[in-house]
Amino acid sequence: MSPRPRPPSSAAGSAPDDLVDEVAGPPFVPSEAAAAIALGLLALLITGLMGLLLATLAEEGRLSAPGIGLTAMLEALTTGLVTAAAGIVLRPVRLRTIAAIAAVVLVALDLATTRTSGQGVMIVRALAGLPEGVLLWISIGFISRTATPERWAAVLFTGMGLTQLAVAAALSAVILPRFGANGGYVAVAVGAALALPVAFFIPRSLGDVAAAGAPSSGAPPFRGWVALAGTLCMAASLTAVAVYVVPLAGQAGLSVAVGRTAISVGLACQMAGGALATAVAGRVRYITVFWVCAAVFAATWATYAVHAPAWLFVAMTGLAGMAAFVAGPFLVPMTVEADPSRRAAMQSGAVQLLAGAFGPLLASFAVTNQNVHGVLILGVALQGAGLAIAVMLHRVLQTDRARAAIPG
Repeated sequence: MSPRPRPPSSAAGSAPDDLVDEVAGPPFVPSEAAAAIALGLLALLITGLMGLLLATLAEEGRLSAPGIGLTAMLEALTTGLVTAAAGIVLRPVRLRTIAAIAAVVLVALDLATTRTSGQGVMIVRALAGLPEGVLLWISIGFISRTATPERWAAVLFTGMGLTQLAVAAALSAVILPRFGANGGYVAVAVGAALALPVAFFIPRSLGDVAAAGAPSSGAPPFRGWVALAGTLCMAASLTAVAVYVVPLAGQAGLSVAVGRTAISVGLACQMAGGALATAVAGRVRYITVFWVCAAVFAATWATYAVHAPAWLFVAMTGLAGMAAFVAGPFLVPMTVEADPSRRAAMQSGAVQLLAGAFGPLLASFAVTNQNVHGVLILGVALQGAGLAIAVMLHRVLQTDRARAAIPG
């Protein structure tokens, strides 16, 4: 099937009001933009629910405490690897067919999870990361080709907060107490099934990345990889701690219900964070955002380390959720500054998913069934490393621009 023609960009390079400007080719029509974002939301739905679902599997005796981190790691790892590999080696064509096939496979694997335990859970969830990665690759391809990728990334993050909050609330209040983990994964399968009708509205193909003639695929340059390393560390610190919120609540002397409430509040506050990121995109430097959010994360993890009252535990989880969704979209302009060809930006989402594997993997070695506080030390170390990389990279790029501005 040949791609459907889309209206051309204006001579000035900006699209009409009813279109979404694209730096790589013709602008996207609103239905294509909405479908591409929706596909990303469905691909990422599970990321905000892992803490609830895996903790429930552990409560049912179907998974150990270290297994929580390993399972989250495997699913995020396969998702991120597929997204990254697709961005490097695949041409973004016949996307509607690809998305439909991926959705069917994902539904089947979500349902298969209900019949597994122990290593079986790990295997099935690792396989589920494959179609999730394909769906996310399509969504990230759209975002990386827009004229303001940080704004569209913030839209995706805000939508993630809304959808994950709604599903997490339903899981915590109704599905998990009544139907257990199996009911939760059936609900996730229903969400994955929605990608089928959405697939018919996404762009059939995407244009080449228009930056000095750069192709739509290929590996980023060295500085792009450095920016992605900073992305990996900062995002991994968050995912490492996030999957252990419920056990951390238990170690603080709080109930499972408090831990689940904290996760739901964190997801609710993520919406506010995404909206705030959308509003300040293009107005605030990413390095400033990183410093402020790092301070919030440190305060939250310090609260987790003590026997804080339930209201404080929940409130700090909400604040950290908001900070996570403020910082997340600003990882994109960091990669664009480091690599104007935007090849690194196309990998940003994949690396954040790989961080969802890297963080829980390291966390699984830092916790035991009796004590999970080691994940807090890990979180601080990873966040500090990522922030140091971002600061160093920003200063180097500033120095290079200053030197280039000097005549001769």
